[in-house]
Amino acid sequence: MPGGRLTHDQRHYIAAGLAGGASYTEIARDLGRPASTVSREVLRNGGPAGYQADAAQLAAERRARRPRPARAAAAPAGVDAYGRDPQTVREFADGFTALLVGTGLPRMAARVLVCLYTADSGSLTAADLVRRLSVSPASISTSIRYLEDQAWVRRDRRGRRERYLVDDDIWYRAFLASARRNAALAEAARRGATVLGTGTPAGGRLAAVGQFLGMACQDMTRAATRWRDAVARDNG
Repeated sequence: MPGGRLTHDQRHYIAAGLAGGASYTEIARDLGRPASTVSREVLRNGGPAGYQADAAQLAAERRARRPRPARAAAAPAGVDAYGRDPQTVREFADGFTALLVGTGLPRMAARVLVCLYTADSGSLTAADLVRRLSVSPASISTSIRYLEDQAWVRRDRRGRRERYLVDDDIWYRAFLASARRNAALAEAARRGATVLGTGTPAGGRLAAVGQFLGMACQDMTRAATRWRDAVARDNG
């Protein structure tokens, strides 16, 4: 699979694909790139509705000219290459996991998600996760399927090697997926209100649920759009 930076011609292809209604996956397949490369490119440069190839190319050239940070020096004893204390990192991971479990995420899925987030690479194989979490491959497989269904992680298969990734925009996609689920629930509640009759106690209750979830969905979508636009400005 080709690597390296996107070319100007490839950015024009992305713009044309978006204008034609193609998905990130379809565009990425034609370019021979991971879908995450295309999604990050679009989201950091105005989103699907605002992506412009020439502006994206200029932004990429400006980023390429920025000075790169110096490599980390050799780590002192007891800390990692970035000067972090492993015990402090573990305590953070445990606390973050507990917070995610408190939101309703299954504990094993929360552990897998936090493990991916606290890995500097942002991607690990099943064997990596088994080793780091000291659990069975079956536990990892079940948790990954759950996290994929919720749009928290994605798979990247290259040949026989498969890795699980959390991209910079994974929370954005998961948030929008949650908004879509709320929209579906809102529509079902409104339909139930019509079936039961809005003038009845049960119908009125469902109508209120539909109104609340519909407004929540709109607010979530607007919040996600503001975040996407802010990231595009910061990377511009």
